[in-house]
Amino acid sequence: MEIMTIQSEKNGSSLILYVSGRLDTNSAPLLDKKLKQRDETNELILDLTELSYISSQGLRVLFQTQKEMNGQGGKLLFRNIKNDIREIFEISGFFNLMDQDKNTLA
Repeated sequence: MEIMTIQSEKNGSSLILYVSGRLDTNSAPLLDKKLKQRDETNELILDLTELSYISSQGLRVLFQTQKEMNGQGGKLLFRNIKNDIREIFEISGFFNLMDQDKNTLA
């Protein structure tokens, strides 16, 4: 079983999280906790280059974070979304709700 890992990088008021592995029922709470530790970040960027799987629980964490960031006047951006993950976003309707970092889409 592939384990999810998260690497972070602070860049001014932006926080970049590099998410790899499986974002599922077991790992979603870990990502949720990490996303809530964003402090005064105005822009949160999730790099999904190495994300291999996302479950409905993972989608829920991302959707909730999107709502929180919008409510705080911030941005949640996604970059480097693989085709199979993009397809899940499209089927779930989440793709229409999210902001994408246009400069770095794969």
